[in-house]
Amino acid sequence: MARHARKTRTDWVLFVVLLVGTFATCGPFAWMLATSIKPGNEVFVFPPTLLTGQPQLNNFMRIFDTIPFGRSLVNSLIVCLSITLAQLVVCSMAAYAFACLTFRGREALFLVYLAALMVPSQVTLIPNFILVRNLGWIDTYQGMILPFAFSSFGTFLLRQYFMTIPRELLEAARLDGCKHWRIYLWIVLPLSRPALGALAIFAFVSQWNNFLWPLIVTTRPEMQTVTVALSTLQGQYNTDWPLLMTGSVLAVAPVLIVFILGNRAFIAGLTGGGFGGR
Repeated sequence: MARHARKTRTDWVLFVVLLVGTFATCGPFAWMLATSIKPGNEVFVFPPTLLTGQPQLNNFMRIFDTIPFGRSLVNSLIVCLSITLAQLVVCSMAAYAFACLTFRGREALFLVYLAALMVPSQVTLIPNFILVRNLGWIDTYQGMILPFAFSSFGTFLLRQYFMTIPRELLEAARLDGCKHWRIYLWIVLPLSRPALGALAIFAFVSQWNNFLWPLIVTTRPEMQTVTVALSTLQGQYNTDWPLLMTGSVLAVAPVLIVFILGNRAFIAGLTGGGFGGR
């Protein structure tokens, strides 16, 4: 009885802690949504108020007249979807080589790939920019997409998942006459859908929030992504905060949709062997 009472108290404490964490996480999003429909003179009132008596829903139309926000959304979707698809293809092929093929120096080469995870992206920013500029890819989609077509983390994640696939299954396919391309396309990829879904979410969210690289490789407003377009709403002396929060709400929506649709695959990919392996 005493053990049951202690377990009940522990469950309640855990529930309260999780509830507080939920409010702490959702609080900024609620404040962002509330600010997006406030009049400008209510943003900095004290004491602060979450709700307003004069909702300005026209902010959601005004932002498309203030900046080319619709084109920025399209640019972000093109860039993020292209990078996500490229990483799924390239990383899955590299992961298959490291997990399912046997060749001299495989483990040493994989350690080199892992070492790339410790290199900050800012270190490669200038060399990538010089290369893109010399190729004439400034203000182009390929200039924003191709430098991120490969991911060391994606290769690591998929390689660990591929190693959980029973070797007997692959050996049986080889005995039946399947070559590596057939094994890769017909066996490994269908069995790795959770890990592929997790990588797709990681890649999409990471590139959707990417600001620095699109900022330096785009000069024309019609080629800017959402993050860069929103930064233009911040002035040196004044900022239209309701309009900025409106753009932020619209920018967060695609990420939430992607996560909701891929939530099961994301969790399954992380818990089903994505960080395990032999």
